[in-house]
Amino acid sequence: MTSSDPGADAACPRPEHIEAVRLASRVLVGVTAQSLATVEDRVTLPQFRILVILASRGPQNLRSVAEGLAVNPSAATRLCDKLVAAGLIHRADDPADRRYLSLQLTPDGHQLVQSVTDQRSAAIARVLAKMPPQLCDDLLPALRAFADAAGEVPERQIWALGWTTEQPEPPTSSSGPDPQLTRGNH
Repeated sequence: MTSSDPGADAACPRPEHIEAVRLASRVLVGVTAQSLATVEDRVTLPQFRILVILASRGPQNLRSVAEGLAVNPSAATRLCDKLVAAGLIHRADDPADRRYLSLQLTPDGHQLVQSVTDQRSAAIARVLAKMPPQLCDDLLPALRAFADAAGEVPERQIWALGWTTEQPEPPTSSSGPDPQLTRGNH
């Protein structure tokens, strides 16, 4: 902001900023909960988080998944075992070094994540459709800046972080396995 801007000296965040984001987050939590309710008979929330990690980052080892969930590897192993049994993820040998394993989504796992994402997008679209078009346009830079400040990376840019080696032309492109998980520690 420039010094000629009347809001240049206003502190951020002000209470009204916090309240507006808190109210918006309540809406988004509700949208998220509704989209996840459609798959609660197949996966738990922590299991779905694993599916999202694999969908966004490509094949991962167990340690990376555990770190992404902020749980210990044994807890991640139990969650992943259930997802393997459900046919939603696959454990595979690293073709370059058979001592290492990789976790990746199966087609059913991709479909489940896509279904929840599509439902969430449709619900958000319904809310945005009720807003004046100019406010929707004004919302874009603020929400992008908010996500950036939180460290969130848009899906179209995850390749830049090294989670995959190619820009995601088809959404399923990814690099090979991350060879940090030995067979005995899966």
